[in-house]
Order: sequence, then C-alpha cells, then structure tokens
Amino acid sequence: MNGVIILVILLGYFGLLMLISALVGKQQGNEGFFTANKKSPWYVVSIGMIGTSISGITFVSVPGMVRDNGFLYMQTVFGFFFGYILIAKVLLPIYYRLDAPSIYVYLKDRFGKRAYKTGAWFFLISKGIGASIRVYVAALILHEVLFKGWNVPFAVTVVTLILMIWLYTYRGGLKTIIWADLLQSLCMLGALVLIVFQLGKAIDQDAVGILKTISSSKYFHLVEWSDWNSKQHFLKQFISGIFIALVMTGLDQGMIQKNRSIKKLNEAQRNMYWYGFAFIPVNFIFLTLGTLMYIFAAQKGIVLPQSSDEVLPMLATQGYLNMTVTILFMLGIVSAAFSSADTSMTAMTTSFCVDILEKEADEKTRKRVHLMMAGIFVLIIFIFRAVNSTSLIDAIYIMVSYTYGPLLGLYTFGLFTKKRANDHFIPIIALSSPIVCYLLQFFSNKFFGYHFGYELLMLNGLFTFTGLWVTSLKKQIYGNL
Repeated sequence: MNGVIILVILLGYFGLLMLISALVGKQQGNEGFFTANKKSPWYVVSIGMIGTSISGITFVSVPGMVRDNGFLYMQTVFGFFFGYILIAKVLLPIYYRLDAPSIYVYLKDRFGKRAYKTGAWFFLISKGIGASIRVYVAALILHEVLFKGWNVPFAVTVVTLILMIWLYTYRGGLKTIIWADLLQSLCMLGALVLIVFQLGKAIDQDAVGILKTISSSKYFHLVEWSDWNSKQHFLKQFISGIFIALVMTGLDQGMIQKNRSIKKLNEAQRNMYWYGFAFIPVNFIFLTLGTLMYIFAAQKGIVLPQSSDEVLPMLATQGYLNMTVTILFMLGIVSAAFSSADTSMTAMTTSFCVDILEKEADEKTRKRVHLMMAGIFVLIIFIFRAVNSTSLIDAIYIMVSYTYGPLLGLYTFGLFTKKRANDHFIPIIALSSPIVCYLLQFFSNKFFGYHFGYELLMLNGLFTFTGLWVTSLKKQIYGNL
C-alpha cells in the first residue's frame, strides 16, 4: 500500500511537469529549445539552477560524508561561492558578447576549429557521464523501494525514468526546463527541510534544539588546517571549490545556457550571485541532515551500512522513520535527479547540434539528437552500474578533474594570454593532459604515499595550459623562419 501511495505521488508530480511542458513548450522551434527566446526572469533561473546543481547524488552523498569528514565539505562550498563571482565578472560578459547558443564558439574564435570541436567533445563526454550517474542514483533508489518488489527489472526502471525526462523536454527544451526546474527546485528544497525537521522530531528536538545538537556534536568540524597530506585540508578544498565551480558552471554549456536565457547581462550576473550565495545554506542543511541521521542511528542502536551513500536511503525507506520521511525522500530524489538530467540532456543536444553537426536551424535533426542523448544516458547508466566502486560524489568530482581540466586550460590560456596556440596540436594536448594526470596520481600514490584529491583538476588544466604555451612558442619560431 505504501508503495502505491509513493507511485501515485510521483506520477502526479510527473503530470505537473508534462502540464508545464504543454503550456510553455507549445509550438517552440529551435530558438525556444536552445535559448528560451531570451526572456527568462533571472530569479526563476536562479532558483532552478539550485536544483540543477544539487542532484540526487547530493541527497545521498553529502549527508553520508558527515560520518568521515564532518562539515569539512563546507570548505569546498565556500570556494564555490568565489568561483561563481569569477564566472559573473569574467565569463558571463564574454558569453553575452558572443551571443551564440553554444559557449564553445569562443574557442573557435580564439584558437580555431579543432579547439572548438575539442572543447565541445570534452563537454559532451563529461556531461554525459556526470548526468547519467545522477540519474543512476534516482533509478537505483526507486527500483529498490518500489519496482523491485513488483519484479520490475532494473533496466525497465532506468528506461522509464529517461523516457519521462525526454517526454517533458523534447518540445520546449530550455524554455520548458526554466519553469520545470523552478518547480523541481522548490520541491527538492521543501523535502530537504521537512526531512530535517522530521529527524529532529525523531530525536525530540525542535528547531533551536537541532542547532544546539549540531553545534555540540563530534561531527561539527568545519576547517582542517593541521594535516597537509589530507585531501580535506582547507586550502586544497577551498581552492578546488573555486575551480570546480568555474568548470562545472562557468565552462558548462548547460548552466551557462540557462544564464544566457536571461536577456540582460546585469540580470544574469545578479542571478549568478544569488545562486552562488544560496548554495552555502543549502549545503549546510544537507550536512545538518547527515549529522541528525547519524545521531538518530546511534540513539536507536541501528547498524549502518559500510557505504555512506547507503545510510540515508536505508533510514528513509526501510521503516526506521515514518512514512512522511519516505515520501519526502523519494520526492526530493526524483526532483533533484530530473532537474539535473533535463538540463544536461538539453545542453548536450544543443552542443551536438550547434558545435558538432553545425545544424542549429534544423529542427528535425535536433529532435533526433535529443532522442539519441536519451539513449546514451541509458547506456552509460548500465556501464556505471557494472563498474562503480567509489563514493558517488567522489566519482563525479574525479571525472570532472579528468574531463573538464583541458577545458580549464584552454579557457585560461585564451583569456589571460594574447598568444595563439597551434590549433593542430590542441586535440593532442587536451587528450594527453588527463593521461599525464593519471600517471602522476598513480606514481605519487605508489612511491610517495601522496594521494591527489580534487586538485587534479588544477594540475590537468596546468598541463593543458603548458602544452598550449609551448606550441604557441613553436608557432612563433616557425613563423619567423
């Protein structure tokens, strides 16, 4: 009976998304799909971007990491905020001057066609993997809680979720997503706050009591200064946070595509400031949720799973808390997963059409590409299910370090130097940098016991930057001869 109730609520939620799609996406061509006709209110975009960034992975991984790292993740979040300021001040003015559906057109103007295609392909690979992992979380939880008991194969659960996302985005694209993600972000944030209060109630604490319990707990550890070798050292986390924000938002077609749907630059910058600031309290609430769930488990003598990613799903869905928490958790997971995946699917469709096929005006091609992206999501999810062996949030950031690093190097070189690297060598440099990073990580860990964390992103970008610098010098030398 509980499963039926959850299913009815989720179907009703999907019905609301389809209604938004019907109202907003009606008779939309590629202009509406790619740019939302540049008429989006900045505050609507800002709220929707929160849901896009905070995926189902955040829902399970960030609360779970409290067990090992306390509140140290906030060090990275503070870095995010400064990264968003840099995006607003440095990158958004450039994208508004370009006035193109894809942000990677900048690379063509600055370096040449090979750099342009390289940047687009790195985005497509990175976004495809990252977005698929996020949907995987929602599919796995939905399958375990609902469909497994009804003997529905996991493959059917995955295909159903992807099909639902495709259905409400295929007509209106970005114009639909702007408003759908407003609903999804509000649902996700509402579910998060209500779950926190439900957990507080379970340990007999009101709002004030929750704050006192958190601040006095052993988990309330905000800053790590003592151990430089630790991946959690403040400088590593803070600086990594700045660069993660720069690449996952500032160099990401999906996130900037949303910003570019705002007509005026100053309003888009305002959106970025408020979005970045909101990220701080929202992540603090997620860590508060993690602390409360570990305190609750300790009080009740509950044996927790070894994987921190499994703790909240277990407590929320296996009868340890009331039915309200189960419903809220499922709604939060689905809202966050949909909000992240719909943006990614639309952005990948835009980039493939505009950057790879160069068929921006061909609506028929766009629809075929959109369906192809849905199929790619399904394929990646099946592969990830077979090979994953790490924390999901770490899996995302590790992947970002390898795939967004070359983009970081390309944009840094383009923005902060006047040199012109040899476009012929750029694909080779971009492919070589992640390989060098991987080898450095392997030998550093094997011979020196030092394990690189998210700083691999910066090293990857540095190797790309260095390669561009060297080829630019060679070009000058050969040019003088």
